[in-house]
Amino acid sequence: MEKYNKLLRNITELIEKGLFTSQDLKREIEDSLKFKVENITNRLNLVSREEFEVQKKIIQKLQKELNNLEIKKKVKGVKKS
Repeated sequence: MEKYNKLLRNITELIEKGLFTSQDLKREIEDSLKFKVENITNRLNLVSREEFEVQKKIIQKLQKELNNLEIKKKVKGVKKS
């Protein structure tokens, strides 16, 4: 919060002195927001949509293989009985 207040004070001072235009303010806010979003996404370990889809297909394939192995195990158990 303190960093936020300091940023606002600095921007206010620059605007009062006429050294900071609305375009500069817009650019500064956009850059700050982009940095924050990147920082948050990096901490969350998000993946791209393509990577997600690949992992999803791998998991589906493994689930099918696991189901097949379970079925084979049950069939072998029935044959031994």
